Amino acid sequence: MFDQLLARAVQLGSLPRLAQVRQEPLARQAAVLRYLLGTARGTEWGRRYGYHAGLSAEAFAARVPVRTYEQLYPELEKVLRGQPDVLWPGPAPRWQARSSGTTNARSKYLPLTPAALRDNHYRAGRDMLALATHLYPAARLLAGKTLSLGGSVGASPFEGAPGSGALTGDVSALIMRQLPGWAQALRTPPLALALLDEWEEKIERIAAHVRRQDVRVLAGVPTWMLVLLRRVLALAQADDLRQVWPRLGLFLHGAVAFGPYRPLFEQLMPGEQLRYLEIYNASEGYFALQDEPDSADLLLLLDHGIYYEFLPAEQFESLDPRPVPLEAVELGRNYALVISTSAGLWRYLVGDTVRFTSLRPYRVRITGRTKHFLNAFGEEVIVENAEAAVAAAALATGLLVRDFTAAPVFFAAGPGSSRGGHEWAVELLPASAAQLAPPDPAVFARQLDQALRALNSDYDAKRHRDLALALPRVHFVPPGTFEAWLRGRGRLGGQLKVPRLGNSRQVLEEVLTISEAVNG
Repeated sequence: MFDQLLARAVQLGSLPRLAQVRQEPLARQAAVLRYLLGTARGTEWGRRYGYHAGLSAEAFAARVPVRTYEQLYPELEKVLRGQPDVLWPGPAPRWQARSSGTTNARSKYLPLTPAALRDNHYRAGRDMLALATHLYPAARLLAGKTLSLGGSVGASPFEGAPGSGALTGDVSALIMRQLPGWAQALRTPPLALALLDEWEEKIERIAAHVRRQDVRVLAGVPTWMLVLLRRVLALAQADDLRQVWPRLGLFLHGAVAFGPYRPLFEQLMPGEQLRYLEIYNASEGYFALQDEPDSADLLLLLDHGIYYEFLPAEQFESLDPRPVPLEAVELGRNYALVISTSAGLWRYLVGDTVRFTSLRPYRVRITGRTKHFLNAFGEEVIVENAEAAVAAAALATGLLVRDFTAAPVFFAAGPGSSRGGHEWAVELLPASAAQLAPPDPAVFARQLDQALRALNSDYDAKRHRDLALALPRVHFVPPGTFEAWLRGRGRLGGQLKVPRLGNSRQVLEEVLTISEAVNG
C-alpha cells in the first residue's frame, strides 16, 4: 500500500502542473523568464546586460547574444574555478556536469546549481514518475526497484573549484548522488556500484547484484542498458527478462533515438508486457518527456527553470543568429534549441535540433545535432532520417543493428565524371544459431537507400538515376567495434555515444580502422 500512497502523492504534485504546461504554455514561459532575469540581475552577467524582472523577451533577445559553449566558456570557467555571482547568484556550485561533447572532441564542463537541480532535474524526474504511475497503475512500479544506469563522478580538475568536495561527472551520476532518501530507496544498484568508474567491472558487478532484485523499471541509455541486460540474462541462465524479473513493466529511455533499439529489447522480453516512455535530458537540462504512450512526441517542459528559443535550420551557420520565441515556431521545421537556465546558461546554443509536431500543446521530436548531418552534396540527411532508415532496413532484412555511423565519400564513377555517396559502418548483434547465411551488406544498403529516398526528398532528388549520389556503401563491422572506439577515446559507458552522422570522415575512418584490426 505504501507504494500506492507514494504514487498518489507524486501525482498530486505533478499532474496539475503538467496540465497547466499544456493549457498555458506561453504564460508559463513568461513566468520563467521573469524569474531568471529577476534572480540574476545582480550577477556579473546580469549587470552587463541590464537584467531585471520587467525586461521584455524582445529586449532580452536584442541585448544578449546567442552563445555556443566555446563562446560562453570564459564566463563558465570563472564559475568552475570558484568565482561567485558570475552567471547565477551565490557561491559557485560544487557540482560540475561533464559531457564528452558530441560536437567536438573536448569535454564540456557545466555548472550544476542547486536551483537547476531543484527547478529542472528533480522536478522533471518527479513529473516522469507521476506520469508513469498514472499511466500504468496496475504495474505498481513503485513497489519494486528502478534499475538506473549512469556514469561516474570524480574530483573537479579546475584549480580553485569551490570547496574540497567539488565533483565533476556525468549529470545522471551527480543527480543520483543527491537524490532524496525516498527516491534512493526506490532505485538499484547501490551507489557504491552505480558510480564505479571502470566500465567492465561496473557491468559485471551490477549484473550480479540486480538479477536478484525485484526490478520493475529500467532507466538509462538503450545502448548500455542492452549490454547490462544481456549480462544479467547470461548470469541468470535465462532466455527472457521475465524469467529474471517477472514484474518488470517499463523502460524509461533517452539520449539516443529508440527506433533502432526497440527490436533488440523486444527480443529480450517478447510480447507487450514491457512498456516504453522516452525522456529528453542532457547535461544542460531536462527538456521534455513522453506523456502519451501511443505517441512518440515529447511534451516540452515549460515551467522547469528553462526559457526556450528556437533557431531555424537556415541560420545554423549564421554569424548573427536570430532565434524565434516559442509563440513563433512552426510545425515541421527543424530548429536548434537555444536555452536560458537557472544554471546560468544564457541564450546558450545546446547543439540539439528538434521538430515541432504539435503547437497545442507544444510537443517535439528530436531530429539530431546542428553539426551531425550529411550534406556534402545538398542531400540534407539529418539524424532523424538516418535512424528511421536504419530501423527500416533492419526490419526488411531481419537483422538487429546495435550501432552505426556514416560519412560522405567521393569516388570516380567513370571517365571525366564523379559521383558522391555515403559510407556506413553498421554493427549488428551476433548472428543467432538459426541464421545460416552471413548477412549481405549490399542487400542492407539497398533497403537503407530505399528508406532514405522515401524519407528525404532532397536525398531522393540527388539519387535520381544515380547522377549525383551513388548507392550507399555499407560495411558490417565486428561486434564490439563501437565499444572499442568509445573506449579508445575515454568515452565508454554512461550517456556517451558515437556520433551518427558527420560531414567529416574522421569518426568513420577510425571505426573502420578498428574493424580492420579486429578482422586481422
